[in-house]
Amino acid sequence: MDNRQKPRIGISIGDTNGIGPEVVVKTLSDARILNFCTPVIYASAAVLQHTKAALKADYFNFVEVGTAHALVSRKVNLVSCIDADLPIETGTPTPFSGKASLSSLMAASADLKAGLLDGIVTAPINKDNIQADDFRFPGHTEFLTSYFDAADSLMLLVSGPLRVATATGHMALKDVASKLSEELIIRKLTILLESIQKDFGIQKPRIAVLGLNPHAGENGLLGTEETEIIRPAILKMKERGHLIFGPYPADGFFGVQQYKQVDAVLSMYHDQGLIPFKTLAMDNGVNYTAGLRIVRTSPDHGTAYDIAAKGLADETSFREALFLACDIIKKRTEV
Repeated sequence: MDNRQKPRIGISIGDTNGIGPEVVVKTLSDARILNFCTPVIYASAAVLQHTKAALKADYFNFVEVGTAHALVSRKVNLVSCIDADLPIETGTPTPFSGKASLSSLMAASADLKAGLLDGIVTAPINKDNIQADDFRFPGHTEFLTSYFDAADSLMLLVSGPLRVATATGHMALKDVASKLSEELIIRKLTILLESIQKDFGIQKPRIAVLGLNPHAGENGLLGTEETEIIRPAILKMKERGHLIFGPYPADGFFGVQQYKQVDAVLSMYHDQGLIPFKTLAMDNGVNYTAGLRIVRTSPDHGTAYDIAAKGLADETSFREALFLACDIIKKRTEV
């Protein structure tokens, strides 16, 4: 990206029957967004017009372009990639809305890979109805890691100085302990450290690592993963000169606000990290996929079918995801 240009941000629409279209329209209705980026929505005019009418958002406008090769500056661009006759059943997941979310994601990802975009913001998908022959992944993170040929990646939740990553991603809780290894912890910490340095500009980050078991295992009484896997990984990273601390009992760590003393936290599994994060930053949190050569962010909420197209969805998280993508793209160009 030329330093004089605004970043071109692709937006996959997510499940068309959820709140994705609503938070996208609400965010891009503020024309000031165009001072920071050139947004490119991957959907259809019918989906956007339906959402615009439902929200009575007469102030939302877009220009339809045939391809991302022909983007219009200072306009909200639309690349049509969804059937114009798509049945819209707001509030209900359907095979049609799942297929539409996949078409949008694939089109945006292809343009990102081709260099026509500088980053991507993904609206929420339904992880069940998006499944298809060419999509057998538990979520965006795993798909994008594969699509962009990365050896690994890291789910990193961001809200200002609060950054919480997960060592394991979308998997059943019963499988977490068997998945953990010293090598995995070291690999995830390495990605986290590099991202904090490259994407957030903190050259000597302080990282806290949570334990897996209650009370971080209580010296083996409540589990041995801390003594056999997590602590040895921390010690090896310390030997390499990194500021890595822990393992901490997760409840006490967040309870006494120790997260304020570090630049990032590595949790062991999804809910261990995301429950406290969303408690602290539900409205403005952002999901960032660290470790990829491309920039991808998303809001930290789901499809919320129960409130879709009722004007109740809060667009703050999506707006923050858009701004964070712009910030990281700029940060990377400065390196």
